[in-house]
Amino acid sequence: MGSVLARNCVTVSGVPSGRPMVFAHGFGCDQAMWRFVAPDFEVDHRVVLFDHVGAGSSDLSAYDPEKYGSLRGYARDIVEICRELELENVVLVGHSVSAMIGVLALQEAALQDAPELFGALVMVGPNPRYVDDGDYVGGFSRADILGLLDALDSNHLGWSAQMAPVIMGAHPDQPELAEELTNSFCRTDPDIARQFARVTFLSDNRADLADIAVPTLVLQCSEDVIAPDVVGRYVHDAVAGSTFTKLSAVGHVPHLSSPEETTAAIRAFLTG
Repeated sequence: MGSVLARNCVTVSGVPSGRPMVFAHGFGCDQAMWRFVAPDFEVDHRVVLFDHVGAGSSDLSAYDPEKYGSLRGYARDIVEICRELELENVVLVGHSVSAMIGVLALQEAALQDAPELFGALVMVGPNPRYVDDGDYVGGFSRADILGLLDALDSNHLGWSAQMAPVIMGAHPDQPELAEELTNSFCRTDPDIARQFARVTFLSDNRADLADIAVPTLVLQCSEDVIAPDVVGRYVHDAVAGSTFTKLSAVGHVPHLSSPEETTAAIRAFLTG
């Protein structure tokens, strides 16, 4: 196992000869968030899970504020993982901010003259720019985002307890979902969480969408505060030939709240 695999706590399962699928988690989460979806693909795919540096069981000592001062640092890690495992034609599944990290990973692979690494992109709840900008609706005013970041700076645990239920969405019959997300946020190193939040919520990757040249699925949740419907449709319109699927799943984390529907949508895309 190379150092990158240990650094990012990479786990590999499924069929070694199957088409590889790499699952990338969102802000404040880790690879465990995929536990209800990934097993369904292990029957015929090579499944790769990992933790972004600074999350989960990754090597926290590898966190470099300069490298991870932009989403491209995380994108380079994904490319490095794929190259270390000698993968090709990868289905890259990215949730939330990792949908945009996935877009940048495709760019990075092309820059490294390795376009064969990625063959498809699945974006779960993507948002290329959270801040409203002119006619563009991202879901938040700049004041909203700055207030959110200030709250995170001043009280990491309180922010986590307040924001996790909002992000998860209304699931009165499954209170454990918001609790799990809250605990996941709280486990994140506060300093790393603050920087990752700034990089996430102040990024603008709208121009990068036009560069996507692989089959792409945009998975849009219902009543998603973090990535509203208008944003998902913007992404779909910006990515030539992309597939748009609206889920009944409420909130921003469908792989936890509605794993069967999420899995079925990805399956339909891959086999369609």
